[in-house]
Amino acid sequence: MTDPVLLDLTDGVATITLNRPEAMNSLDIATKQALLDAVRQVADDPAARCVVLTGSGRAFCVGQDLKQHIEILDSPDPAHQDQLFRTVEEHYNPIVTTLVAMAKPVIAAVNGVAAGAGASLAFACDLRFLADTAGYNLAFAGVALSCDTGSSFTLQRLVGPAKAIELLYQPRTIKADEALALGLATKVVPGDALAEEVRSVATALASGPTLAYGAMRRSVAYAAGHSFEEAVAFEAEMMTLTGATHDHRAAVHAFVNKERPSFEGR
Repeated sequence: MTDPVLLDLTDGVATITLNRPEAMNSLDIATKQALLDAVRQVADDPAARCVVLTGSGRAFCVGQDLKQHIEILDSPDPAHQDQLFRTVEEHYNPIVTTLVAMAKPVIAAVNGVAAGAGASLAFACDLRFLADTAGYNLAFAGVALSCDTGSSFTLQRLVGPAKAIELLYQPRTIKADEALALGLATKVVPGDALAEEVRSVATALASGPTLAYGAMRRSVAYAAGHSFEEAVAFEAEMMTLTGATHDHRAAVHAFVNKERPSFEGR
């Protein structure tokens, strides 16, 4: 049986690939558990200095596996049905929280359609590179469900609250060029160039000051929910943290000596 999630670590870049192309990388229970295990593994691995999330085949991820969903929904066993309501807390929330909170850069390589929770996973990443044939669809309302996987938080920070509500109320395909205009894409590239483009950016980030990147992620996330005074106080904490790192000391010496700094992620 093929693994539903693949994990590769090369040159400091941990690539997590959703691997159910025949089901457009929809998320059944086994895939959600495997994805949770993978994001936790790379979050804790100091050798993984940049993380890439992508899909296999023609889709990035179309969200919940509705075929499995309806089988469980129609089950006469209430305990079996309860899986549907537990999956947000057991799978989706910890997956996206780990993606958002890990102290290293995270990139979405959106190779095809990203719908529902699949779109939410992309929004949780720092950078989103889209194939020119890719697109998003906030499909939740189409199946009479609320939004999940962090999209209530991430989407409005990318496009603003009013646009977020519009996209959630009126789900439609947001093509790559519109996604770029809305701020939902960092860059749009031809599909056959996507992997190379992402690999180049991810490798550069993986050779950078990992602890500084992590502190920046934490600072931006913290500032989103706190006052200015609290935000600058947190910035001071992060400056103290990063100022004590090997990378900072080595980079300052390199600068003074007119040398190119080499970062070790510590």
